[in-house]
Amino acid sequence: MRLAHQPSLARRGGQVPLTKLHLSFIRTAGLSPWMRIVDVCAFYAPRGGGVRTYVDAKFRAAGRFGHEIIVIAPGERYETIDRGPGAVLVTLPSPKLPVDGRYRYFNDERALHAELDAWRPDHVEASSPWSSATMVGRWQGSATRSLVMHSDPLAAYAYRWLGGVAQRRTIDRWFAWFWRHLRGLGGMFDLVVCASAQLSERLTWNGVVNSETLPMGVEAGLFSPKLRSAEVRSAALATLGLDPSATLLLGIGRFSAEKRWDMVVRAVAECARRRPVGLLIVGEGRKRQKLELLAEQFPTVAVLPSLSDRGELARLLASADALVHGCEAETFCMVAAEARASGVPLIVPDRGAAVDHRVLGAGLAYRAAHEKSLERAIEDFIERGPELQRATAVRASHVRTMDEHFAQLFARYEDFAPSALVGVAQPPAFQIEGFPSLALARSAVRLT
Repeated sequence: MRLAHQPSLARRGGQVPLTKLHLSFIRTAGLSPWMRIVDVCAFYAPRGGGVRTYVDAKFRAAGRFGHEIIVIAPGERYETIDRGPGAVLVTLPSPKLPVDGRYRYFNDERALHAELDAWRPDHVEASSPWSSATMVGRWQGSATRSLVMHSDPLAAYAYRWLGGVAQRRTIDRWFAWFWRHLRGLGGMFDLVVCASAQLSERLTWNGVVNSETLPMGVEAGLFSPKLRSAEVRSAALATLGLDPSATLLLGIGRFSAEKRWDMVVRAVAECARRRPVGLLIVGEGRKRQKLELLAEQFPTVAVLPSLSDRGELARLLASADALVHGCEAETFCMVAAEARASGVPLIVPDRGAAVDHRVLGAGLAYRAAHEKSLERAIEDFIERGPELQRATAVRASHVRTMDEHFAQLFARYEDFAPSALVGVAQPPAFQIEGFPSLALARSAVRLT
């Protein structure tokens, strides 16, 4: 028998403050397996966007689903941070990403493998299809593993750069080396998880045969049509020099090239020459200064900083007349799902995951990456009547929650669990100072 002690914390003198509450997580015979899941998440950063929102929700879900979630992310220094019952964030010293200083990247495969060895997971996730996934694939541990497609590099870069000169099938042939890379990764993992059917179908078509669609969801109880406020809407329009009879469009997301915020701004500004319509864009990113300079040219467009208060964001979202989005490379589009949960119509591109959330009769889909098509969609939306479309959106505002997503995701991981984790004796109900009770209970299933 070997004890599954807390990993490199012991050798670095740290301690994760896990409590006796963790004892309730250990399954008894006949119940579903308790698992230690390690997420090697290259995209998690203190000022990150959708991935950070998703991972924070996963931390909160750990206790509710009876699993332990360890997220290993690149950081400034080595740290271990308790993120709640059964949830730990570990950061490994890593250099900054040259193209976006908010993010860092794993560059020490030996250190990553050592951390995985120390945690001794039952299942490992890789959350980027780049080098970190290859590192996880080469790890010699016995854990089952999955690749979670939090990004779609071909849609974000190749299709965007070359879409004006070639069809996607042609671009796929030009980037055959990347498809070979993805097929190789698929062979290193038990499962490739996609949040949208478009992406999983494209992966399967190109030979990544173990791809599955497991849609994400929204944070339960946060977004609702009931949060709509006439006062918030009027105040937002007033900042743009418009009265309440105007149409308020809202854009939310990271300020980066693939989001196409410049296209959105120009399309709204062109519509504003003929109709009373305003746009607020909320977010952060390295393109902020350029976007602000562009918005300053148009009196009914404004760029706001990101809102750290999620409740405040939910109220603003519910008070908009429509969410407008420019990116066709989304793998789920969390903000579109949150808008639907808020009873807000969507004006979104016809490719990528954002269109999955559009309700028929509430908003429109336009030709992806086509500014004139977006402009026409905005005008059509206004002509059809925002309030009527919002009523349709409100009736369809019940959406999948993040808990429903994690229930499905963890169940798939349990499908791969070894039979050794099926039945366990009752764990010891005591705790030794400096040695968490979870580790003692863990020893009951770690027989070697």
